[in-house]
Amino acid sequence: MFRKTLTLALLLGAAAAMAQEPAAPTPPPAPQTAAPGQASLPADDQAGGLIVDVEGGTSQPTPIAIPVMPTPAVVQTPAGATDTLGRQLSEIVANDLRNSGLFTPLSPGQLRAVSFPEVTAPAFDYWRGTSAQALVQGYIRANADGTLTVGCYLYDVSAQRELVRQGFVVPPADWRRAGHKCADTVYSRLTGEKPYFDSRVVYVSETGPKGKRVKRLAIMDQDGANHRFLTNGQSIVLTPRFAPNQQSIVYMSYENDRPSIYVYDLGSGRPRRVVQNANLTFAPRFSPDGRWILFSMAVGGNTDIYRVSSQGGTPQRLTNSPGIDTGGSYSPDGSRIVFESDRSGGQQIYTMNADGSNQQRISFGGGRYATPVWSPRGDLIAFTKLAGNFRIGVMSPSGGGEKLLTNSWSDEGPSWSPNGRVITFYRSGRGAGGAAQLWMVDLTGVNERRIPTPLGGSDPAWGPLRP
Repeated sequence: MFRKTLTLALLLGAAAAMAQEPAAPTPPPAPQTAAPGQASLPADDQAGGLIVDVEGGTSQPTPIAIPVMPTPAVVQTPAGATDTLGRQLSEIVANDLRNSGLFTPLSPGQLRAVSFPEVTAPAFDYWRGTSAQALVQGYIRANADGTLTVGCYLYDVSAQRELVRQGFVVPPADWRRAGHKCADTVYSRLTGEKPYFDSRVVYVSETGPKGKRVKRLAIMDQDGANHRFLTNGQSIVLTPRFAPNQQSIVYMSYENDRPSIYVYDLGSGRPRRVVQNANLTFAPRFSPDGRWILFSMAVGGNTDIYRVSSQGGTPQRLTNSPGIDTGGSYSPDGSRIVFESDRSGGQQIYTMNADGSNQQRISFGGGRYATPVWSPRGDLIAFTKLAGNFRIGVMSPSGGGEKLLTNSWSDEGPSWSPNGRVITFYRSGRGAGGAAQLWMVDLTGVNERRIPTPLGGSDPAWGPLRP
């Protein structure tokens, strides 16, 4: 469970440990039955106070102060010295909140040093003199058992009150996750939205000219950290997608020059082939419960959507129309599927029930539509629109409310953040040498940024929030 990798504890027993240190902060309260990253506060403390406008907040990001997290004693750990980690943790929190487009962290020149006892007793007189509306203070402490304790406190500067406190006990290798969890706690408390920072992205790493690119599976944190390659590039790989339990990845590979669907086990590092036949299979995606893999298969010149047990077996055909049906994506409850089809003469978006019944077209705007994917909130479908250039857009599951979020030369392949507020995609450069890069955009279409990767990147897939 969570304890083995990143224990989300509200620090029961931290009081005893801190009692040996002079003027230590009051520890966070005992564990509650709250989901990871959510505040555990009495009901009267969860209402009111500072609120960030998610829908229109990008034009007026909320100023927030995030000073360096102090440590009661500088201790060398496998991850580094605790004073250095305190600085890096505050930077992770600041970067996550800044990248959301909803917050503007104060510059280092506006931040004062915070002592360890001050973590739970903020100098509100000072912070009121800055532009900060919210204050994030925390600490990091090395424990006798080799773990690290990270405390995270959020304050409303104007009201001079604590909004939320959260604590994390982590092995040194997972110290960055504590920073993301702290940012998730702040984000959720101030916006009312579900968190998304403690998550990962799997994608196709690319190098070389467009006509002869080496493509490898790669995985990283949503901010680009902890990057690693999963395959060696000897075979072309495409369209990786996480399993709901995040223990495996489904993808298409040209291994042995036979395009087929494989599942890569993250624990063992071994792939296995899913569909055992000679037909071209591609565009795979897990069902929300992980029982099925949705994919496309070309048989006798016709391409339709099928599903197969995630353990393998005989595929079940879901569509049966002339032309190409592909790009299937389940609704969050698994009851419906969105896909693309050229049965009407050009690429358009269709929906159907999970058993293939009730197929109906939902896109009717000018141009063509491709790569549809259902939001984890269930309220929107993201897509690539082809009308002169390639753009990322969203529409309702009924086809209404179409909105284009990007306007570059070639943006495609959207994938949703775990909370359904942000979309990652890839943007290709012009010309034979134009590299593809990973980008993010939020639902306002205003906050757009590139995700750093060692090489070029395409086909990103955002995984669920980590347990």
